Amino acid sequence: MNSTELRRIRNAVREGRYDMTFHAVEELAEDGLDILDFETAVGEGELIRTQTDDRRGTRYTVAGPTRDRARRMGLIGRFTETGVFLVIMAFEVTAPEE
Repeated sequence: MNSTELRRIRNAVREGRYDMTFHAVEELAEDGLDILDFETAVGEGELIRTQTDDRRGTRYTVAGPTRDRARRMGLIGRFTETGVFLVIMAFEVTAPEE
């Protein structure tokens, strides 16, 4: 996948230019995940899907290890008009990605 896009996502997260929807925060909690797991997954994960068919903007799916490396988590997000990476969905990866 495009390393430029992944680098842009990582930079936004590293610089604190990200936000999460209430739904994404709830999903993190339900799966026993937290912000450090999210930041680790983005920092060490891979961009596994880019969807360009959403009128609100390109959506990116990233998956990577949690901070304890015992699990994998995924997230779906997009950049807002102001350059903030908005996490729409976060989840534990329980099945192999295709």
